[in-house]
Amino acid sequence: MGECKLCLIRDIAEKADIYEYVKKTRAMLPDSEKAPDELYEERLNVCLDCGSLLAGTCQKCGCYVEIRAASKSTHCPISKW
Repeated sequence: MGECKLCLIRDIAEKADIYEYVKKTRAMLPDSEKAPDELYEERLNVCLDCGSLLAGTCQKCGCYVEIRAASKSTHCPISKW
């Protein structure tokens, strides 16, 4: 079975170790910098609808979208959020 191209890392079983890294990174953010859960999920939904998403990675900047979306101060490299 092929890898899901328009999926987040949390949805790709083969990348469980990378998702653990994503969760740890998000958990280490200070509360003052962490995006609230609602904003985080809203951002990820925008990424899921974007043609630049490839297996949890933004093809415009190379980031894991789940890490970029976790911080209040970050933004989408193509201004979608």
